[in-house]
Amino acid sequence: MSSLPTRFPDREQIAAVRVQAEKLEADEESAEKHRLAGRVLGRRGHGKLVFLDLVDRSGQIQLLCSADRVGEVDVDLGDVVGVTGSPSKTKRGEPSLAVDELQLLAKIKRPLPDTFHGLVDAETRYRKRYLDLLVNEDTRRDFLARTRMVTAIRSYLDEHGFVEVETPILQPRYGGALAEPFVTHSNELDTDLYLRIADELYLKRLIVGGLEKVYEIGKDFRNESISYKHQPEFTMLEWYEAYADYGDTMARIEDLVATVAQQTIGTTKVSFRGHEADLKAPWRRLKLAEALKEEGVWTHDADDLRRRLSEREIDTGRDDTWAQLVDHALSHLVEPKLSEPTILYDYPVELSPLARRKEGEDGLVERFEYFVCGTELGNAYSELNDADEQAARFSELGGEDPDYVEALSYGMPPTGGLGLGIDRLAMVLTGRETIRDVILFPTLRPAE
Repeated sequence: MSSLPTRFPDREQIAAVRVQAEKLEADEESAEKHRLAGRVLGRRGHGKLVFLDLVDRSGQIQLLCSADRVGEVDVDLGDVVGVTGSPSKTKRGEPSLAVDELQLLAKIKRPLPDTFHGLVDAETRYRKRYLDLLVNEDTRRDFLARTRMVTAIRSYLDEHGFVEVETPILQPRYGGALAEPFVTHSNELDTDLYLRIADELYLKRLIVGGLEKVYEIGKDFRNESISYKHQPEFTMLEWYEAYADYGDTMARIEDLVATVAQQTIGTTKVSFRGHEADLKAPWRRLKLAEALKEEGVWTHDADDLRRRLSEREIDTGRDDTWAQLVDHALSHLVEPKLSEPTILYDYPVELSPLARRKEGEDGLVERFEYFVCGTELGNAYSELNDADEQAARFSELGGEDPDYVEALSYGMPPTGGLGLGIDRLAMVLTGRETIRDVILFPTLRPAE
């Protein structure tokens, strides 16, 4: 039976106490008493005085443990302790806590990785994120930044009249994007169900229902490739705004990203994968056709486009349609060059089965994708709200969703909708070059 305490009440954040210690003169000790708790990640001994480095989520402080005040210090690296003491500053000017009482709260049973150099092996960092967080301050900083980012997104949308909602993750029919789903089975219902690949079709049902401005931040799942910017399980923001179009949505995403960046990292300037960018509005706007013309690959003839891409040494063996070839051209030739924040807009209808047609522009829809530092952050469009046309487009794609088409038949107001990759925005704001660095527990291959 363990005799360790079951609680340590009234503790304060290390960062707050450190601020008080920093205000003192060298070799001065305050008369105030404070209680701190955290993990011991450093130990140095000098005679009857032991120095411990105590770390919690907010930061680190040095503990001054004198044998005259606390007795023998029987503490190992990695132990969790609670202390009571006074803010002080050493003769060398180090902010500290002079300890009167030290309690062991949890005993480490395995040695920590090298706490001086940090945990650097990527495989171990991803598989044992708890160790990564323990010994790497940069990791803790980045994930706290991600939390601030999500909080700022919610605050922005709430302040602009959006309502946060929840839609099904298990769906009888997947849709809202072109992707391969994960399939599971309900024993009770005796039917297959799908992990959602997007939130879109359910959120737009809520627009039909009169909620007018809705958003959801949640997990989506796609049974596809893994790369520096792809994971099978990822986090998306989707919002839908009635009585708005893709022009309104362009302005809102510019404002949201700049606002969130300022609140998360204190600046709109970012550095990511060798690019420098300023997220302040207005962003560059570029028509998709113009972007492909600049690369010499804009043509409506699939065979001609395939030839042009092959001449650029782009493998098109898996591209069966003109739309797939265009998408391939975008990802290989255009996207990597979009260093400054850019809105690429007016897409062919073949690439956009859920977007509204553009007035006076045959074959185009009101859709845009937006890019920062050569990476796509999301996709948006003026939503198709004609039930008959939506049914026809579903049929052309070889699929159907009669319940969604029926919902549209009750009348959906003109609507602007958008998706934002939360993980990708976190990558840009923290400067991390792989999505695994901004997901606490990424999907990995089984360990050997």
